Amino acid sequence: MSGTRRRPPRRTGSGSRAAGARGRRRSGTQKRWIDYPRAGRTGPRRWLPSWRQVLASLLFCVGGLAAAVGYAYATTTIPDPNPSTLLQNNVYYWSDGTVLATDGSVNRENVTLAQVPKDVQADFIAAENASFYTDPGIDPQGIARALVHMAEGGDVQSGSTITQQFVKNTYLDQSQTLSRKFRELLISAKIGASMSKQQILQGYLNTCYFGRQANGVQAAARVYYGLPVEKLTVSQGAFLAAAVNEPSLFQYADADPRARSQAQARWSWVLDRMVTTGSLTQAQRARIAAAGFPAPRKWAPGSGLTGQAGYLVQLARSYVQAHDPGITDSGLSRGGYQIHTTFDRKKTAELAKAVAQVRAERLDPAHRAADRDVQAGAASVDPATGRIVAVYGGLGYQQAHYADNADTSGVPVGSTFKPVVLASALQYGAVLKPGTTPAPITPASRFNGDDGIQIKDRQGNYVTDDKDPTGLLHQHNDTSHRWGYISLRTAMEQSVNTPYVQLGEDVGYGDVAGTAKTLGLRPESLAAPSAGFYIGTSTPSAIRMAGAYATFAASGMRATPYSVTEVTHDGAVLPGFTVPAPVRALPAAVADNVTDVLRGVIARGTGTRARALGRTAAGKTGTTDDYRSAWFIGYTRQLATSVVLFKEDPAHPQLQSLAGVGGLQKVFGGDIPTEIWTRYMRDALAGLPDLPFPAPASLGHGSDEPGVPSPSPTRAPAKHPGGRPGKRTTTTAAPKPGPPSTGTKCRPHKCR
Repeated sequence: MSGTRRRPPRRTGSGSRAAGARGRRRSGTQKRWIDYPRAGRTGPRRWLPSWRQVLASLLFCVGGLAAAVGYAYATTTIPDPNPSTLLQNNVYYWSDGTVLATDGSVNRENVTLAQVPKDVQADFIAAENASFYTDPGIDPQGIARALVHMAEGGDVQSGSTITQQFVKNTYLDQSQTLSRKFRELLISAKIGASMSKQQILQGYLNTCYFGRQANGVQAAARVYYGLPVEKLTVSQGAFLAAAVNEPSLFQYADADPRARSQAQARWSWVLDRMVTTGSLTQAQRARIAAAGFPAPRKWAPGSGLTGQAGYLVQLARSYVQAHDPGITDSGLSRGGYQIHTTFDRKKTAELAKAVAQVRAERLDPAHRAADRDVQAGAASVDPATGRIVAVYGGLGYQQAHYADNADTSGVPVGSTFKPVVLASALQYGAVLKPGTTPAPITPASRFNGDDGIQIKDRQGNYVTDDKDPTGLLHQHNDTSHRWGYISLRTAMEQSVNTPYVQLGEDVGYGDVAGTAKTLGLRPESLAAPSAGFYIGTSTPSAIRMAGAYATFAASGMRATPYSVTEVTHDGAVLPGFTVPAPVRALPAAVADNVTDVLRGVIARGTGTRARALGRTAAGKTGTTDDYRSAWFIGYTRQLATSVVLFKEDPAHPQLQSLAGVGGLQKVFGGDIPTEIWTRYMRDALAGLPDLPFPAPASLGHGSDEPGVPSPSPTRAPAKHPGGRPGKRTTTTAAPKPGPPSTGTKCRPHKCR
C-alpha cells in the first residue's frame, strides 16, 4: 500500500462556479483613482472620506498653497519707494544750532541710525518688535493673531514686525485689504533677505508717523521736545515709541488730560517692555519713573514762517542757490537739506523789538493817514567776519508782506552814499582843473556849500539838466542856507549836497563806482552817471549798505556779507559754502579817516540822536528827494547796522513821500531811522566793551576847490627892536596841515 500514488481530490462543481463568479465581478467593475463617494459603503459612511483621503487632500492643499506662495515670492520684486516717502523738509538753524524754521510739504528730516541713541532704538524695538534682530522680517504669531481678529469681525491688522511696518510705510499704501496685506508679507520677506537689520530700522524710524505732522523720528524729536534726535533721553524715546501707536491722540498730550493719561500709561508700558527684553535694569527703570513722565512741549499747529522767520529763510535759500547752482527750486521742494545760518536769534529779536517799539510810539496809522503803508527794513553785520547777524524784513508773512525790505533794491540810499564818494576822493584824488592830474583830497579840503550852485565836470563844462529852464544843473541842498566854502568834514556832518556833487564830478564816475563795487555794492544797484549819483540815487539793499559801512569799521578790510555757514543734504556736507575771507578794499588810512569824519556826524551833525547809544560810534543819515526814503547807517567796531524807512502801497508798488509821517513835516534819516538804530544797538551791544576806533593816519595837505578865498586876515603885533610892542601889521596865515576843522554848526532847523 505504501507504493500506491494518491490522486488529488477532484473539484466539486459548486466550488468552480463560485470562483468563476468572483472572476466575473472583478473583470466587470473598473477601479476608480479617487474612491469617493466610497464604493462598498452605504448610507452616511459612503460620504465620509477615509483617513488616507483626508491626508492626501491636506497634503495637496498645502503643496498647492506652497507652490502658489513660492511662485508669488519668486515673481515679486521690491517696488520703488513711494514718492511721498522721499519727500523731506528743509531745516534752517540759528547760529547757535537751534532750529530757526522748516519748510517743505512734508515735515520729515531723515537721519542715519548712528544719530539715534542706542537707548532710543531699544525703546522702539521693545515696543514694536522684540524679536526684530532674530526674526526673518515676518512674525507668524502676529499673522495668526491678525487672522483670528479678522475672523472675529475686526479690521485687517498689521503683522506688527518693524520690517512689515517699514514696508507698508515705504513701498505700499495704507489701505486695509487682504491683497495689500499679502503683498506686504512677500515684500517683507524679500526685504528681510536683502537688507541689513540696521538699514531696515533706520528706514522704519525715518518713515513712522508720530502725529503733529511729524514724519520720522527727527521731526518728532523737534516737534515734541525741541531737540535733535541725538539729544533724546531714553524716557523721551519711550514716549515717541508710544506715540507711534496712537499718534492722533498722543499728539495732544501737552494739553488734553485724556491724551496725557493714555500716553503716560503707554509710556510706562514701553519702559516695562524694555525691562522684560533686557534693555533696562529694574534700577534704571525706577530712576526714570522717579524723574516723571517726559511731557511734550506745547504744540502750535500751523504756526508757519511767522515774524522774521520767513525773511531769514528766504535770504538763506537765495544764498544757497547762488552758491550752488545744482540746488534748484525743485530740489529744495523735495527737501532733505539742513542749512546752518549766521543769524543770531537774540539780535534778530532785538532788532524786531526796536522797530516795533518805535513804530508804536511814533506812528498812528489808525488816526493819521500819512502813517499808513510805512515800511522799515534793517540789517546788521559783523564787520570782522561779514556774518549777517540780524535782519528786519517787514511785518511778516502772516501779514501778507512777502518782500524782504532788508534785501530789496529800489529804495535810493540818499546821503548815506556820500562816504563812498569821500573814500574814493581820499584814495584817488580829484581833477580840480581841466587837464591836470588828480590833486590830493583830505577831509579838510574845502568846496562850495551854497545852495543852487552850478556844477562843472572834469573838462570844465557845466553839467546840463533838461528839467532846468536854463538847461544847466543848479544843484540844491535841503535848505537855502548859505554855507560858503566849507570842509568836506563839515559838509558830511551837516549833509550838505553841493560839495559832494562837485567832488564826485571831480573824482569821476568810474573811480566812485569802482570804490562802491570794492566796498561790496552790486553793480546792478548803482545808478547811471549823473550828478545825482554822488548823493545817493543808487539803490543798494540795506544788507549791502551795512556791509559797505562794515568795511570802514574794519579799517578797510571787506568781509562780504554772508548768511549760510554750512549746508548738508541727507547728512552729507555739500561743498561751496566756505566762509568768505576778508580782503583789503581800502587803505587803512582812507577807511579810518572816513570813520573819523562819520564820528562827527553823530557828535555834532545830523545823527546826534545816536549819541544816546553812549559808546564810540560812527554813522551817516540819508534822505532822498521828496522824502521818499530815510536812512541811518552806523557802526561800532563790533557791529554795523543799516535802517531804512520808506512808504509804499502794496496795491501800487512805487515809493511815496514820507512827508507827514509821525506828524513830521519832513522825515529825515536822523529821526525815526536813527531812533530805531540806537535802540537796537543798545540792546545788541549790551555787555560788550566800548572799543575805540583806530586813530586816523594823516593824509597830508589836501587841495581845495578852485575859487576858495584866502583865510581871513589876522593881526600880529610888530616887534620893536627893543622888544616893546609896536605898530600892528596885517599878515596872511597860510593853510596848515593837520587835524581838520570841526566846521560850523548849523541851527537845528537847518539840519537834516
